[in-house]
Amino acid sequence: MGEALRHLTARGRWLFGLGIVGLMLSLMLSQRDLMRIGIFLLALPVLSLLMVSRTRYRLSSARGLRPHQIEVDSTATCVVRVQNVSKLPSGLLMIEDTVPWQLGHNQRFILDRLGTGNRRDVRYEVSASLRGRYDIGPLRVQLVDPFGLCQMTRRFTTTDSLTVVPHVIALPSVPLVGDWTGMGESRSRAVANSGEDDVVPREYRTGDELRRVHWKSTARSGELMVRREEQPWRTRATVLLDTRAAGHRGEGVSSSFEWAVTAAASISCHLARRGFALRLLDFDATPLSGDSRIAVDGIAALDAERPVLDALAVVSTSKDEVPRLVDATVRERARDGLVVAVIGSLDPGYVEKVAAVRNGRGTALALIVDAAAWPGPRRTAEDGARLDAGAALLRAAGWRVVVCGPGEDLPAAWRALARGHGPARTTSFTSQVTP
Repeated sequence: MGEALRHLTARGRWLFGLGIVGLMLSLMLSQRDLMRIGIFLLALPVLSLLMVSRTRYRLSSARGLRPHQIEVDSTATCVVRVQNVSKLPSGLLMIEDTVPWQLGHNQRFILDRLGTGNRRDVRYEVSASLRGRYDIGPLRVQLVDPFGLCQMTRRFTTTDSLTVVPHVIALPSVPLVGDWTGMGESRSRAVANSGEDDVVPREYRTGDELRRVHWKSTARSGELMVRREEQPWRTRATVLLDTRAAGHRGEGVSSSFEWAVTAAASISCHLARRGFALRLLDFDATPLSGDSRIAVDGIAALDAERPVLDALAVVSTSKDEVPRLVDATVRERARDGLVVAVIGSLDPGYVEKVAAVRNGRGTALALIVDAAAWPGPRRTAEDGARLDAGAALLRAAGWRVVVCGPGEDLPAAWRALARGHGPARTTSFTSQVTP
């Protein structure tokens, strides 16, 4: 009985209670008319409850999300379709779509009677100021009788995923110098200096063109050898993101870590659009990946843009203090081609390890986030001295360094990195220094 009464609305409970009161008064006063009224008030919610619970409505739902990936503070449109696939018309339907609090509040709609085979679409918009991956759904449908006395809730199980990626800032096209890395069997080498004597031959394979036969190597080895200089070439770039919690300050969207993530996303997309094959690593030299499990590790050109944003949408800070860049075998993964590092607070314990990532020929760019300038503990003179010493060490190791604070103009910082010279800070900002 209690389980059945749970499906009654407030109006149904009031009528049920008034029916009981009417019956009790009719017995006390011996009034038949009052008893009829009481029976009617009791029977009406009970009959409505039986009608709704016994009616086998068959409903189907579908949800469309456009687009599935948006930037922060952008909007996505969600379209929910409800269709009556039973042979009976439905009553009044109240639908509620579950929405995470980061995207707003649950969306509720009321649908009029749906005939057999009829469908109805409702749409709403969601937006988020926090990056991440959010599940929208499941959908709940409440069936209400025509008198509004009882309701039954039915749930669907399907959900849709919305990925909110960092904001991508357009960066200027500036000259960048990096190693050219061949594909397939080749190894890194400078293409501009290659000539006839620099050709690395290989054995002839069925299908190779005879005009590519390298006769000198063929005469020396006694086997037919062909040239490999006509293979495709591409540039490679490694983007390092400092994910140490101790290297950043601030909370939420105004933290230094969120600024660093935005900078890493903007730089990665800029390099991908310029044809670089991307490798996106944290300071443990581990390739970052999203829920799709696609690690951004040598993905070519524009194919890397979506995986990069997908990975940066869910990246979070790590409690590890010392990065594994000290491991030579791990550090070697970040030494091929152009290296761009987005670094938090500079601790002497690992600045030397970061500096060693650059090899003798490659170009290395360091975007240092002055985390002490973000809201948090009062900035000290020791913070400034540590920052200056770390930046000087990176410059001595051949890195191009720019220090950035809150509200930094990222395109201006990128120009300064490309020039390889300029002031330590591309813009000025006020810092609190204790004596």
